[in-house]
Amino acid sequence: MTKTTAAITAVGKYVPEYVLTNKELETMVDTNDEWITTRTGIKERRILKEEGKGTSYMAIKAAEELIKKSNTNPEEIDLVIVATATPDLLVASTAAYTASEIGAINAFSYDLQAACSSFLYGMSTAASYIESGRYKKVLLIGADKMSSIIDYTDRTTCIIFGDGAAAALFEPNTEGLGLQDEYLRSDGIGREFLKIAAGGSLLPASEETIKSGQHFVRQEGRTVFKFAVSNMSDVSEKILTRNHLTKEDVDWLVPHQANNRIIEATANRIGLEPSKVMVNIEKYGNTTSATLPLLLADYETSLKKGDNLIFAAFGGGFTWGAIYLKWAYNS
Repeated sequence: MTKTTAAITAVGKYVPEYVLTNKELETMVDTNDEWITTRTGIKERRILKEEGKGTSYMAIKAAEELIKKSNTNPEEIDLVIVATATPDLLVASTAAYTASEIGAINAFSYDLQAACSSFLYGMSTAASYIESGRYKKVLLIGADKMSSIIDYTDRTTCIIFGDGAAAALFEPNTEGLGLQDEYLRSDGIGREFLKIAAGGSLLPASEETIKSGQHFVRQEGRTVFKFAVSNMSDVSEKILTRNHLTKEDVDWLVPHQANNRIIEATANRIGLEPSKVMVNIEKYGNTTSATLPLLLADYETSLKKGDNLIFAAFGGGFTWGAIYLKWAYNS
């Protein structure tokens, strides 16, 4: 019996028009272009400025581009997952609204939150649904409006994050392409080092929490950096070893775009030259759940059917992991 795997068959993206450059940030906080570029690799990031538009707006736009490019009938989509750390509303599902707006009227939908690892975890989830045989089309969208939770007087965070969305369609494959293996991890020790302190059930919103800025993302940069470098590198190496892959076998590393030094450390650990590493952090910054699919959308025309891709991500919580996927189509 031929094994069914889950392959990515289409991608789409959306980034806001407004560009927040390092030069503009110099007027907002005590920093400069050289410092930001040297330490992060970021030159600019996109910001969704329009009033009344949240994460769903970008998710819908990314999904619509995918649908148009691939000529997909949205009524045939079985499931819509929105991987996000910044849902439009608490409780009400951003994915449910997104599915309705794109015409996926026969799909069920839900949000998935694992910080910067959300899309990576979503890939595992989407693949499992496809491999079960119950569903044929799963739309996975990574989208975050990070500007909604960033304090633009905090130079440790405001230089890093941007807004954006991208989507990937998963469908059954019997050619041996698609998702091959995964190694996903988490450790609750990370809870204290990268978080939003207030707004959840532990510390509900109040006048005091708002005044003290506890609804913004805060992180202990050095600690997060140390964990990210170590763990992203470890899981990338492990996924190669487990699948008997050498550096020559890998066509592309698809790393979470948090910091250029983390990306370089991960690539060096598995011996990949820069030409095999997908990077767009200089244009978008860290878009959290959107970084991995944005890479796929930006590099789509360079990908060839059968290419071996290694995905790696690290996020708050802590959450991290790696996925080995064989690309399923030529653009």
